[in-house]
Amino acid sequence: MSDPQWWQRGVIYQIYPRSFQDSNDDGIGDLKGIEARLDALVALGIDAIWVSPIFPSPMADFGYDVADYCGIDSRFGTMDDFDSLLAACHARGLKLLLDFVPNHTSDQHPWFAESRASRDNPKRDWYLWRDPAPGGGPPNNWISDFGGSAWEWDEATGQFYYHAFLKEQPDLNWRNPEVVEAMLGVLRFWLDRGVDGFRIDVLWHMVKHADFPDNPPNPAWTPAMGEMFRVLQLHSTDQPEVHGIARDMRRVADGYSPERVLIGEIYLPVERLMDYYGRGAPEVHLPFNFQLIEAPWKAETLARLIADYEAALPAGGWPNWVLGNHDRPRAASRFGPEQARVAAMLLLTLRGTPTIYYGDEIGLADVPIPAERVVDPRELREPGKGLNRDPVRTPMAWDDGDTAGFTRGEPWLPLHDDWRTRNVAAQRGDPGSIWSLYRDLLALRRERAALHVGDWLPVECAGDILAYARRHGDERMLVVLNLGDRPQPFAIPEWAGELAVLLSTRGAGADPARLRADEGLILG
Repeated sequence: MSDPQWWQRGVIYQIYPRSFQDSNDDGIGDLKGIEARLDALVALGIDAIWVSPIFPSPMADFGYDVADYCGIDSRFGTMDDFDSLLAACHARGLKLLLDFVPNHTSDQHPWFAESRASRDNPKRDWYLWRDPAPGGGPPNNWISDFGGSAWEWDEATGQFYYHAFLKEQPDLNWRNPEVVEAMLGVLRFWLDRGVDGFRIDVLWHMVKHADFPDNPPNPAWTPAMGEMFRVLQLHSTDQPEVHGIARDMRRVADGYSPERVLIGEIYLPVERLMDYYGRGAPEVHLPFNFQLIEAPWKAETLARLIADYEAALPAGGWPNWVLGNHDRPRAASRFGPEQARVAAMLLLTLRGTPTIYYGDEIGLADVPIPAERVVDPRELREPGKGLNRDPVRTPMAWDDGDTAGFTRGEPWLPLHDDWRTRNVAAQRGDPGSIWSLYRDLLALRRERAALHVGDWLPVECAGDILAYARRHGDERMLVVLNLGDRPQPFAIPEWAGELAVLLSTRGAGADPARLRADEGLILG
């Protein structure tokens, strides 16, 4: 790559704003808090922050129910606070991405208030309204991702409206050109303000089959999986027309600068995910690749997964990798604290753009939430199904103070039990900490072109070893990861015989011919 964009060579860091830093002692993180911690992120070495929704919202789903796309929720601050944060990011060489939630609004959005006012309201068709099925009941069998029917009866107008998530989150009708233009206007509003791009929430949900047929039953479903999996979302997601909308969004972004980036949240098999790069015309720059979140932590499986993903990429398609986010269990809980270090090395040495979830850099694990402290609507609707997202959204720990430096009030969710030692201040002073490992990985990635823009090539290995080369021009690097809890031999390729160990997840004493348990190495 002769001239990569920042989003190709850089690293994105996701911030869940309620949990990052509280500046006014109400127990909820805010924009001033984020700004106060930017220098710590610069010290870590990231290139961009993606901030989960900060728009005005009743908070039925903690900001993913938007009541005004062009404002700032007072819990997080003001538009002046946002402008200050954006300027502070840019002054430090950081980019700022917003979380755009276009599939649905809050039921408190003025658009929906008009839509439900009467059947002949000009905005009636901005949402998805349908008559009852013959004989009564919902129009079809579609199920909300939060459980229960995806249709809500509106007594006043005698129709159902569709909601893929909570009933407080009615879906917009993206087949209506007025909706399209209004939402593209939202993108322009924030791009005019200077934001560097957007993560687009549930992009694959945005268009539904025009005839609303029943979804087929899922033959593999069991009650333990949760109700949303009872049917296959064949007709309620991933419709062909969504690609036209993605192309429209891309045209808007490209009209500002090739440095403005669009990232699509898309949970689909790889072969369907690739369509969102665009077939014939560009769509999103980075369709999120969640395979590391979902795959078994086995060397053979991951080697095949990485190779298949690389092979599937369309011409010009830039890869990306995600290890955790605000919806899924944390890496330290999935793999354990030692393998979380190996996972960090994997994330930051694969080809493509990585996204780090806040707290992963201190090895934060899922935090047990007492029943009386649960606030996630998904867990409250279907308790005990393993769907609770609260454990991965808990406050960041900055120091060993009584509330971990996050707030001087009562944190909105509990802290992790070991915050006195598992915090940024303690780990920044410890060269062997996972924070220091992340910092060193990010520094090495930035320094070596082979790591941030180079080719990826598989290396033959066996057992619990996953190995691959990174190559750029004459520069060659070798990454070797032991995904097991026992020492493993490794046959160093002949071409790599003169390479030296640059970094180990376990510090000094590394031997690339025999990796220690839970060890990752970078040779160069």
